[in-house]
Amino acid sequence: MAFYLTSGPNITFVLGVTNLIFLLLTFFSCRCLMGKPLTEFLWKREWYKRFYTTHCWWWRFFFLSVALHSIIAITSFSIPRF
Repeated sequence: MAFYLTSGPNITFVLGVTNLIFLLLTFFSCRCLMGKPLTEFLWKREWYKRFYTTHCWWWRFFFLSVALHSIIAITSFSIPRF
C-alpha cells in the first residue's frame, strides 16, 4: 500500500511526526532543560557545541511545524463540538 501526501490526514500525520522530531532536537539543543549530568557530559563534545548553536533554528522550525499541523488538522477534521 502506497503512502500519499495528498490528503489532510496524511499531511497531518507527517507533520505530527515532524513535531516530535523538532521537539526532540529543540530539547537536546537546550542545556537548561536536560539536567546537569547530561549537560556536563554533552558539553565536553565538540559536535554538541556546534549543534547547540542551532538551538534557535530548531525552535522556529518546531513552531512552524506545530502551526501547519494545527491549521491542516482543523481544516481537515474541523473543530470538534463539545
